Amino acid sequence: MAENQFKVCVYAICKNEAQFVQRWLASMSEADAIYVLDTGSSDDTVRLLQEGGAQVTVSQIKPWRFDVARNQSLDLVPQDADICVCTDLDEVLQPGWRPKLETVWAQGAGRAKYRYTWSFNDDGSEGSVFWVDKVHCRRGYRWVNPVHEVLAWEGEGDEPLALFAEGVQLNHYPDRSKSRGQYLPLLELAVQENPQNDRNMHYLGREYMYYGRWQDCIDTLKRHLQLPSALWRDERAASMRFIARSYQALGQDDEAESWYLRAVAEAPHLREPWLEYARLAYQKADWNAVIWLAERALKITERPRTYITEADSWSFMPYDLAALGYYNTGQYLPALQNADIAAAMCPEDERLQRNRQVIWEKLAEKGNAAVIK
Repeated sequence: MAENQFKVCVYAICKNEAQFVQRWLASMSEADAIYVLDTGSSDDTVRLLQEGGAQVTVSQIKPWRFDVARNQSLDLVPQDADICVCTDLDEVLQPGWRPKLETVWAQGAGRAKYRYTWSFNDDGSEGSVFWVDKVHCRRGYRWVNPVHEVLAWEGEGDEPLALFAEGVQLNHYPDRSKSRGQYLPLLELAVQENPQNDRNMHYLGREYMYYGRWQDCIDTLKRHLQLPSALWRDERAASMRFIARSYQALGQDDEAESWYLRAVAEAPHLREPWLEYARLAYQKADWNAVIWLAERALKITERPRTYITEADSWSFMPYDLAALGYYNTGQYLPALQNADIAAAMCPEDERLQRNRQVIWEKLAEKGNAAVIK
């Protein structure tokens, strides 16, 4: 396949992100052109972008909406572009992304889905990982929603194919000092504008949970579950888990357990509901339930590609819970087997290393030293 057979343009929005400019530009350098809408920087963001070859337009969006800003930045991209790559300045594409996208476009794609690491753990390992689709053809797409904006097909006829761009990796390294205070009012606006949008209703309920507004979370997510369009089982199960978390925070463990039961019934193919239910069983010292639920989570070996996946479910956590369950029921060998895995996954975690040693000593005390050597 010939190289650079398509015209590839990157576009972005930004404000006061001078610290990220050079890294971002280097990451996007495989593109033919880079277009940036600056929404009012007071630092050196604009100058650094221009010096690095980006074409920058400055425009303030009032009242602020992410979809309006994204669409204005997309409007900067020329109509003859074949592939539009939307990223933020705190994101980094790993080298070699362009030929992988061109391979997908040669198959007739209108949109590309690619792997996105949204967060990293303190030890540098990947945290939350899922697949996103912010790469698209130039015509027919517009951004919608005041926040958590998504691409919507508004072109003629059916939307072109959305294909997986295997090997394309985008990493997110956010500025943790930035406030997300604007998210909640924008989500409330999104639901006000379109109360039948199930995704925005789910996001709003989740945001209330982040703020510790437990009853608002419960009420909103129950509304989400009642929407006729709320059919995706993974997201429904997430709403049920968040309702359960909120009931736990309110001290209503029995109600929380009933919602965890609904969540595992709704999406038994996901680790997340099993693991959260196991945590509740751990808090209640129901060790047999901890074992069963943690082992049930570990039977799921394929990590989903959706945003529903959570880092803890694919970390040491299910092995740690299983080890604790086995230890507290006197089953020291399977306890050690799980503790070994958990400790190997986090060698710097002193608690995990100490737990493993305690279990090893208990096995030795019981005359099982030969088994564990």
